[in-house]
Amino acid sequence: MRILIVEDEISLNKTLAEGLTEYGYQIDSCENYKDAEYYVGIRNYDLVLTDWMLPDGDGVDLIYTVKQKSARTSVIILSAKDDKDSEVKALKSGADDYIKKPFDFDVLIARIEARLRFGGSNTIKIDNLEIDPDEEKITYKGKEIELKGKPFEVLTHLARHSDQIVSKEQLLDAIWEEPELVTPNVIEVAINQIRQKMDKPLGISTIETIRRRGYRFCFPKKA
Repeated sequence: MRILIVEDEISLNKTLAEGLTEYGYQIDSCENYKDAEYYVGIRNYDLVLTDWMLPDGDGVDLIYTVKQKSARTSVIILSAKDDKDSEVKALKSGADDYIKKPFDFDVLIARIEARLRFGGSNTIKIDNLEIDPDEEKITYKGKEIELKGKPFEVLTHLARHSDQIVSKEQLLDAIWEEPELVTPNVIEVAINQIRQKMDKPLGISTIETIRRRGYRFCFPKKA
């Protein structure tokens, strides 16, 4: 999963990035509002962790930009403001959580994991299809499907962002640790494996190709 950190305090920014990377998250980080807008514009994030007071803007204002791009992306506000009114304002502005500084890193991790759960679980359930990222397991009508590795991650990412068209570049950024070292063809290979190993045997279609733009999760097929 990919997280964007927006924090102008350089040492804290670095600590957050290193700590979250150790927990297996893919991280982008920046120190101001303008760069945050840029990252949100070009990439899909599962969660944005942003300071309230940025040198060139307001982290709470960033919530609207993030949610306009993807309502599924969680936003957690970090703030030195410890009064009730500030917390209420952030949550009413669309923040999914509010964490006061200073904070315990273990508590932060727990809050992030809680926000990334779907309905209390990481499992994605769509009609008769279940995708369990924790177990790298897919079941359809109770039958387990053998799909692992990058194809599994591509399917999971598209399912999590089913309201969006996701480009090859966005998939590379979200899933490959060093996307600059691979070609976009690896996405085509992964999509083909999903279709051959899962869609074809089951007689379903989970991913549609949007010409010149990317891919979109399309299960179940709409009438």
